[in-house]
Amino acid sequence: MFRALIPLSAHREIHLSHSNRDLMDFFDDKKNWNANEVKVGRSWKLEELRIKSNGDLHKLWFVLLKEKNMLLTMEHTCKEKVRLFPNPERIDKVEESMENLEQVVRERNRAYFQLETGETGERPGKPSVNAFGLNYFHKMSEHLIPKWMNTAWKKKFVFNKPDPYVKTFLSLYREKLWSLKRKEANRQRSHVMHLLKRFPNLDKVALREQYPQVDLEKALQQGKSRGHHGQNTA
Repeated sequence: MFRALIPLSAHREIHLSHSNRDLMDFFDDKKNWNANEVKVGRSWKLEELRIKSNGDLHKLWFVLLKEKNMLLTMEHTCKEKVRLFPNPERIDKVEESMENLEQVVRERNRAYFQLETGETGERPGKPSVNAFGLNYFHKMSEHLIPKWMNTAWKKKFVFNKPDPYVKTFLSLYREKLWSLKRKEANRQRSHVMHLLKRFPNLDKVALREQYPQVDLEKALQQGKSRGHHGQNTA
């Protein structure tokens, strides 16, 4: 009898977050506006998210989304005002947390669909080769018309066909990748020899673990790794 006296628009679930009637939800706390550093925690780990319920993950997703919108708004405002945006790594931490949360949700969805239907429920796809001869994973999607009638799809997705220009491009591309790999190996080897020259008592086991691609025994025999001290001379 008393329930009819209360308008339906006034009914709402109880929540603990504050309610603002303005745009301040898109901005950080005012005490952090002129701060050079804001103390923040780390991102959410996969192990922590896996033990949470679906409802908690759903709430956490919107909390992270709201935090990301706030940080992007503050970053844009600081750029317009030519001010320092404190702790820009906060955006990276929020994005990492959202990626981990999405991975946990996909794991649960795959487990559910495999148990119920025997399939993963993921968007189907297949390995393909693009017009430049490079391998990539093509994600399939449903269309309203057959493939042979869909001219727009054929213009957008051009797959590889035998072409001498593509072969020339691939040979030059592989040569460039090999050159970059060789330069990186030379850079690491020079850095290791410089470390051995400056620190003759360096832990060889830790150095080998950090630079597994460098032949440490061969680097020790080089003259660049020997310093002007008795511990590291031939």
